[in-house]
Amino acid sequence: MTGHVSKDPLHGVTLEALLTELVAHYGWAELARQVEVRCFMFDPSITSSLKFLRRTPWARAKVEEIFRRHRAGSPPA
Repeated sequence: MTGHVSKDPLHGVTLEALLTELVAHYGWAELARQVEVRCFMFDPSITSSLKFLRRTPWARAKVEEIFRRHRAGSPPA
């Protein structure tokens, strides 16, 4: 019997891996356009962005949605 395979693209993906993939694909400028937060607009880094996203649920939800669309092959909003 095989185990259950999750259809959620976030399953097993850390926030750091998710953010790193999005930055590599879209770049900071495009992420800042889609989610207008200072940590994406001014002197962006993975470290500062992770700290912000971990304590800001609304911003994390937006970034996770961008990741879902990215993995599904949909264009950015």
